[in-house]
Amino acid sequence: MIVGTLSKITGPVVVAEGMTGVRMYDVVRVGKAGLMGEVIRLEGDLATVQVYEDTSGLKVGEPVESTGGALMLELGPGLLSSIYDGIQRPLPVIAGQTGDFIARGTIVSPLDRQRLWDFTPVAEVGQHVSAGDTLGTIPESPTIVHRVMVPPGVSGTITSIISEGQYTIDTPVAVLDDGREVGMTQKWPVREGRPYARKLDPTTPFLTGMRILDTFFPIALGGNAIIPGGFGTGKTVTQQSLAKWADVDIIVYVGCGERGNEMTEVLKEFPELEDPRTGSKLMDRTVLVANTSNMPVAAREASIYTGVTLAEFYRDMGYNVAMMADSTSRWGEALREVSGRLEEMPGEEGYPAYLATRLAAFYERSGRCEALGSEGRIGSVTMVGAVSPPGGDMSEPMTQNSLRVTGAFWALDTTLAHSRHFPAISWTKSYTLFLGQVRPWFEEQVAEDWVDIRDRAMFLLQKETELQEIVQLVGPDALPETEKIILEVARMLREDFLQQFAFDAVDAYCPPKKAYWLLKTILAFYDASTQAMSRGVSLRQIMQVPLREEISMLKTTEHEAAIARMQEMIPQIADQIAGIEVL
Repeated sequence: MIVGTLSKITGPVVVAEGMTGVRMYDVVRVGKAGLMGEVIRLEGDLATVQVYEDTSGLKVGEPVESTGGALMLELGPGLLSSIYDGIQRPLPVIAGQTGDFIARGTIVSPLDRQRLWDFTPVAEVGQHVSAGDTLGTIPESPTIVHRVMVPPGVSGTITSIISEGQYTIDTPVAVLDDGREVGMTQKWPVREGRPYARKLDPTTPFLTGMRILDTFFPIALGGNAIIPGGFGTGKTVTQQSLAKWADVDIIVYVGCGERGNEMTEVLKEFPELEDPRTGSKLMDRTVLVANTSNMPVAAREASIYTGVTLAEFYRDMGYNVAMMADSTSRWGEALREVSGRLEEMPGEEGYPAYLATRLAAFYERSGRCEALGSEGRIGSVTMVGAVSPPGGDMSEPMTQNSLRVTGAFWALDTTLAHSRHFPAISWTKSYTLFLGQVRPWFEEQVAEDWVDIRDRAMFLLQKETELQEIVQLVGPDALPETEKIILEVARMLREDFLQQFAFDAVDAYCPPKKAYWLLKTILAFYDASTQAMSRGVSLRQIMQVPLREEISMLKTTEHEAAIARMQEMIPQIADQIAGIEVL
């Protein structure tokens, strides 16, 4: 055991001397209070430590004791429905022990060690197992079966395995021929990605239920995206909608440096939400990591690594996992603060020079993978990170460096938010690099002309942007009728398709097939209108067609009924407009 002495204290960064033999990123206990910290620099016998707790009251000369290991998470049954802080301390348990605030030096087991779990063995005595193989299963929630797996780096022949029954997580599950015991839990360092057999191409879309994302800017399962936007544009609500409606098995939601009242809403709302996929509680397949802005800054830096490690653990079981990081900008600010206290050379806007490297290493842990083991399980981790650029300035370092390493850019627009257009995702600034990869799925599962319909709608929206510049200069009356209809149809696309009410029982989620038929109906109205105009029909006559008003109500109509009605409407729209007589 290595014990050194505190020699310097600078906020959450302290320096200890006499630490010869300690390693980078080893966890240490600082001071008489035993505050948890992590070694981030070594120079001679001096170790610089970032402390994950409030350092007020520490004195020079107090002991610093190394634990001999890196920051590790305990992974096992009981993670789902838990609420942790940035270093995997269970907040509800701590609240029961110390009240509303975390007492310094608090050490609490992240998993319930008294709870009995129903274990069913699937491996047998005499079977050779290697990393990733399943030894048994545990029903962790009504919808998720937890697989007790052989940890990475372990293999051998089973000499004994427990029978079916109820056990605590500390019960050894199996003994291998080398005498090693394999338990229900395993530990893993948060800063190291968990191993996998091979990475696969992402080809299945990450369905969100939001029309603008699924239709115009889709990403794949195992992909990554960022949601940048200024204050009040709806980053948190968008991520919460994704967490509720995304077509995945597990949700890991990381509140990284967010305001306390926002995280309070999440912590109160999530346990009450009904899972629309299963009918049970959404929390049954969710893990929350809460590190608010008033919590120690160093733990904020660790919180997103805690979240992605939890996500990778369930990916290894063969589940599709979505990780929401809200907000990565606060994580970048934590890096900047610690870097400043280390007196490192600052980069752009004071961020450390290694900001881009850290971001790339984090987002690289997303992906669709074949897990270790002989069963050929395939799982994925899809990352969606919110970015909070100061003043909505998209040229700041966090946004720009995130842009370079992520596959989709869902830009939130302050003007749209102020005009009460939600989700306030800009269709002119956003983009995706996953369209070519998910296109075959949409063409097979939705419609062969899905891409054509999408591209035509995007063209009309972009054309509207160009025409609006002309309208601002000379007024709408200067436009020919054929361009006025473009403005009207683009308005229908904005109001009847892109706008979506997150709190409406029907409109909160829109399946891809309904979104396709809604677009096709609006475009059928446009095609019929342009044909009618070519023979002299006026725009005013076209806008009086009765079916035009019905189109606006389709998005709040029950999904199957709306699809059936739209299939009937398309020929009816053509007939009604074709029947208009020229005045």
